[in-house]
Parts: sequence; C-alpha cells; structure tokens
Amino acid sequence: MAWTDRDNTLRRRLEPALRRVFHFYWRFARGMTMGVRGVVLDDGGRVLLVKHSYVAGWHLPGGGVEVGESAGDALRRELMEEGRIAFEAPALHGVFFNSHVSRRDHVAVYVIRRFTQDRMPEPNREIVACGFFAPDALPPDTTKGTRLRIAEVIEGTPPPATWV
Repeated sequence: MAWTDRDNTLRRRLEPALRRVFHFYWRFARGMTMGVRGVVLDDGGRVLLVKHSYVAGWHLPGGGVEVGESAGDALRRELMEEGRIAFEAPALHGVFFNSHVSRRDHVAVYVIRRFTQDRMPEPNREIVACGFFAPDALPPDTTKGTRLRIAEVIEGTPPPATWV
C-alpha cells in the first residue's frame, strides 16, 4: 500500500484530534499509560526507525504496554510487528516521563544490539516505512525525542527524566 501526499496531509490534519481522543479514552481505561521503545542497533551501528501512518516523523519502534502485559513482552511484540525483530538481552536505557503527550504517560527505552531479522516488513496500515539509518544520517523528519535517545545511547550521555 503506497501512501500519497493526500494521505499524509489528511493524517497531519487529523493527528492532534486523534491523539486527544485516544488519551481521553485512556484517562478512563488506564490510570497511567506506559509505552516501550527500542534503540535497535545493527552490526554497522545503524539504528532502526519506523514511520507510522497516524503520526508524523520517524520514530524508534515501539508502542503501548497493554493491561496484563510486561514491558519486556510489549517490547518483544512491538519490535516483531514493526520491524520483524527478534532480540536477546535488551538493556534498559531509561524510563521517561512523556509529559508533552500526557501527564500520565511514561516510556521505557531499551537498547538492543543482538537480534535477528528475517526480512524488512512490508508497508501496512500502521507502518508506512522502516529502515536502518546511520546516526549521523537520520531522515530530516526524525523526531526530537528520537534523536535525543539515539544520541544518548551512541554518545553515552546521561538521559533526562522527561522524554522531550
């Protein structure tokens, strides 16, 4: 499925409203929201990024932790869905308060250096593109938070408490 400029324009217009609707629902369905993201680094030091159909920019792969699911299980599920990644021994990079999204949202970020990938996933309704990129050659519309997490992992700088 190829995404057109019209699809991207519509997504950009609807994104703020969709985000508000989802977080309104989650306010009642969940006391706190938790997400996971993976900084997946290949042998060449390139990082896996994904582009979603429902939010602008390139992001680290990941998603929400479901009720009754551990952060590790959510990370395993999300990385398989978004990047066809099966991993071993993720290292916790940090847990971030994601205040720009919601006063109740937190994101656990893991670093994955040992993994297998049988193939790159085909574009679908959720993920319109994905790929490995050198940290110094990220796509121009890579989000600020994604760029900061990658720099923290690559350069070893201490992470802040908030996502940014």
